[in-house]
Amino acid sequence: MKLTRRKLAVAVLGSSAASFAQTQPAVPATADDELKAARDRLRSNAEALASQTLPMAVEPAFQFKA
Repeated sequence: MKLTRRKLAVAVLGSSAASFAQTQPAVPATADDELKAARDRLRSNAEALASQTLPMAVEPAFQFKA
């Protein structure tokens, strides 16, 4: 089976676009629902960041002050 680059790109982009459309969260109906959804996203992102460890060599040896 021969595929051109265009056909391959259409096949790959078509499948990724279809999976992206399925993973989009629903839009909250009210402002309270939107606020709760934003807080839940923030909490889950903070937990994901907290689970990562950084070696001491990566962290700066000084503090930035404004």
